[in-house]
Amino acid sequence: MIPTAEALAHVLALMRPVPVESVALRDAAGRVLAEDVAAHRDQPPFRASVMDGYAVRDSEVATGRTLTVIGEAAAGQAFAGTVAAGQAVRIFTGAPVPDGADRVIIQEDVTRTGDTITIGEDADTALYVRPSGADFKKGSTLSAPRRLSPSDLALLAAMNAPSVKVYRRPVVALIATGDELVMPGETPNDDQIIASNTFGLAAMIDAAGGHARLLPIARDTEAALETVLGLAEGADLIVTIGGASVGDHDLVGKVAAGMGLDRSFYKIAMRPGKPLMAGRLGDTPMIGLPGNPVSAMVCGRIFLVPALQALTGRPADAAPRQSLPLAHAIGQNGPREHYMRARMEKGEVTVFERQDSALLSVLSTANCLAVRPPHDPPRDAGDMVEVVDLTPND
Repeated sequence: MIPTAEALAHVLALMRPVPVESVALRDAAGRVLAEDVAAHRDQPPFRASVMDGYAVRDSEVATGRTLTVIGEAAAGQAFAGTVAAGQAVRIFTGAPVPDGADRVIIQEDVTRTGDTITIGEDADTALYVRPSGADFKKGSTLSAPRRLSPSDLALLAAMNAPSVKVYRRPVVALIATGDELVMPGETPNDDQIIASNTFGLAAMIDAAGGHARLLPIARDTEAALETVLGLAEGADLIVTIGGASVGDHDLVGKVAAGMGLDRSFYKIAMRPGKPLMAGRLGDTPMIGLPGNPVSAMVCGRIFLVPALQALTGRPADAAPRQSLPLAHAIGQNGPREHYMRARMEKGEVTVFERQDSALLSVLSTANCLAVRPPHDPPRDAGDMVEVVDLTPND
């Protein structure tokens, strides 16, 4: 068995970024930017009014001063003239501030009679003019790689970028294995269960920027598994679920080896998730996950998410951890690094008592994994423990 960190390093070494494609901005949400984008113009491209009011010369603002209104400026409808001494232009939020004016006096601070305004007492001293380029300048860049958020898309639109270069969504072929499995909605025999891992992992892959391709369940024969592995052709990553242990019906390693798998490792010092393997099948990286539902999902968070980051050109590393105090005492850990289902609430961590790797209901309740080093001694309430956040993120 090898340590989890070493196994992750092997997994990441197998990954190569997928090709880049150009997509319309409307289709770029959640995609990973592959090339820097430079702004085509300043934002705002002109001095803009921050408030509704009157564009004036700041030097002329004084209590009781009367100015003549010579025109109007609205958003998208600039005033073409110049504001001279004794003059003002009615202006609205977002409109270009006309030449000659360097201040917007808000409408609450004046009294208008016909085409004249009179400045009242205690007028607001703010200028209310947003300089040209206050947000960004022409040539300013949004740097790659980054997963594009809604805020990023708004920025790119303001930069006048109608399309962007992004990494193609990596296609991940998901293969569940085992005679005991049936798909949700089917009627299982008394000795069968529902294939649950596939759907949890597919959601995890899609959320991390990939595209999960669900292949048929591979039954427990070499011929069936070889057939389904053949259907993974064209995928950027192959992920098998189950069948990677050492039982008579655990055929993934044997069949994949017969098809040319160059295996990087097999078995890791991790709980849950000991029977994990990875390698390269031809030109395609392959990860063999354990079949127990929680083991598969935990290993997905620890290995698959960083793998997808690497496939889409992003810096990839172990899942971020934070340290929080325990809400209660816990016993000594065993010889493997243990990722325990837990819940963060009110600044502390509650580690669930039931840690059986078949209990999806416990995983569904968890919002984090408490990570215990090998042979970690008993811990008391208030002791610090490292946790991996399970809530959705980028």
